[in-house]
Amino acid sequence: MKIDFDNSNKLYFSVKEVASHFKVKESLLRFWETEFDIIRPKKTDGGTRQYTRNDIENIAVVYHLVKEKGLTLEGARQSLKQTKDEETRKIQVIQKLEQIKKELMDMESEFEE
Repeated sequence: MKIDFDNSNKLYFSVKEVASHFKVKESLLRFWETEFDIIRPKKTDGGTRQYTRNDIENIAVVYHLVKEKGLTLEGARQSLKQTKDEETRKIQVIQKLEQIKKELMDMESEFEE
């Protein structure tokens, strides 16, 4: 029962659908929720998990690190943290470069006047 998440019109997917997609047990997904902050499916009042596409993308990252690369849970957490830190640094550098570009363009327009 493999689901094509990209071509589905559904907003939420059940734990059974997601587990089937990754060919893992539902209990593993519930366990990963306790181990990785990036996996946080919405829960109904009755406690039923509802996974969004974003949740599924995050599970895919964890799955890749743990199942395909063979990292330990701690290793996967460290890898996710480094990736997040790298992205934060990239955003900061881009913002700084945009600020410098604006200042240079302002200086250029001053010289043209």
